[in-house]
Amino acid sequence: MKETLDSYFDSLKGKKIAVLGIGVSNQPLIRLLLAHGLHVTACDKTPREQLDPAVLELEQAGAVLHTGADYLDHLTADVVFRTPGMHPENPALVKLREQGSVITSEMEAFFSVCPCEIFAVTGSDGKTTTTTLIAEILKHAGKTVWVGGNIGQPLLPLADQMKPTDIAVVELSSFQLMDMTHSPKVAVVTNLAPNHLDVHKDMAEYIHAKEHIYLHQHADGRLILNYDNDITRSFAPKAKGSVTFFSRTAKPEGGVWLDGDTVYFRGEKALERKDILLPGLHNVENYMAAMAAVEGYASLEDIRAVAKTFGGVEHRIELVRELDGVKYYNDSIASSPTRTMAGLHSFDQQVILIAGGYDKHISFAPLGPEIVSHVKRLILCGATAEKIRQAVLDAPEYAPGHPEMVEVSTLAEAVQDARRAAKAGDVVLLSPACAAFDQFKNFMVRGKTFKALVQQLNKEDAG
Repeated sequence: MKETLDSYFDSLKGKKIAVLGIGVSNQPLIRLLLAHGLHVTACDKTPREQLDPAVLELEQAGAVLHTGADYLDHLTADVVFRTPGMHPENPALVKLREQGSVITSEMEAFFSVCPCEIFAVTGSDGKTTTTTLIAEILKHAGKTVWVGGNIGQPLLPLADQMKPTDIAVVELSSFQLMDMTHSPKVAVVTNLAPNHLDVHKDMAEYIHAKEHIYLHQHADGRLILNYDNDITRSFAPKAKGSVTFFSRTAKPEGGVWLDGDTVYFRGEKALERKDILLPGLHNVENYMAAMAAVEGYASLEDIRAVAKTFGGVEHRIELVRELDGVKYYNDSIASSPTRTMAGLHSFDQQVILIAGGYDKHISFAPLGPEIVSHVKRLILCGATAEKIRQAVLDAPEYAPGHPEMVEVSTLAEAVQDARRAAKAGDVVLLSPACAAFDQFKNFMVRGKTFKALVQQLNKEDAG
């Protein structure tokens, strides 16, 4: 029998609690800890004078703030809630662990108290859309669904509202998974490719982090894997429960596969590609993964109904507007080369691509040939602009001027350049292949900024 939310917090009474990171995702956790009468030290590297008013309200509610460059110096605590972005082997965490501190996280705590079954999705690309598809299909099937994790909403503060018959659907990043000791009832790994190597010490560590999504499953657990990805396919022998594969290139026994324009599930025609509103072959993969995940919880009719009506998740090949025959798409979620490559394959024509951003130390070599094939004009912006340009120049099929390449300083300049260059029938795609941190707080802020800039365009802008 799982412990309840109240009993979990009762077990922390009399202990010194530290929460590392006072961002939006951890603020509900801090308020919850304080509401249960616990002593909380909230730590963040942001200097005090730059803190949001909401953080200062936490101090007024009783939290002790440790902020600034030395925010982890001399910290002592019995229990430490690690922010997902902090590596478990951070020297400060290692020291705290050596001193006897228990290192946990909001997500780890949620898994220990959640009263209902949990579906969880991870991967390098497609995890947010797949998470959302699973949730939408389950909702269509009449389930009460709670969605959260890396997709946005912290779920621990909501656990006491959940019923055993509900379903929680969570997106999990490698950072959240690194030291997890729980796994969900249904685990989905969409694919794996080099990512976040600015934080992970190497690819092996990144892969092992992802494996925590299924390594702690029980015999009744289910694991959904991408058969076409060598790394995810290799997970199957280590699974403790059942495994279902999905594939675009093969017909895995008992799995989901694409044959022509038809998706088959366990040998039965399940879904026609023309009935999927979302563009792109990668979204067919997302549907195949979701289809395998909801087996036994929703019908093929539920899946088909969602496919025909679901228009996508914000910042994921999101149509912003059409102006003078030019369509502008926001794919700001594309923070890796593979995600941008998938975005390029979503269109049947060469596009005007806006790319570049924060350097996660991922090779852009595979992206270069894809840009040559699928891009007519490349507008580069951000810290990685030169690396992406070089990957294009190094592509075997590159010819001078194909694509045209320009470099600008800001996203606003990029949008204006696209506006001037685009002609009726063109597609302008923001798909950066990089994280946003060089110029924006996150990919969501970058996407909203792009959408605002596009909405501001008018017919007089064309010079």
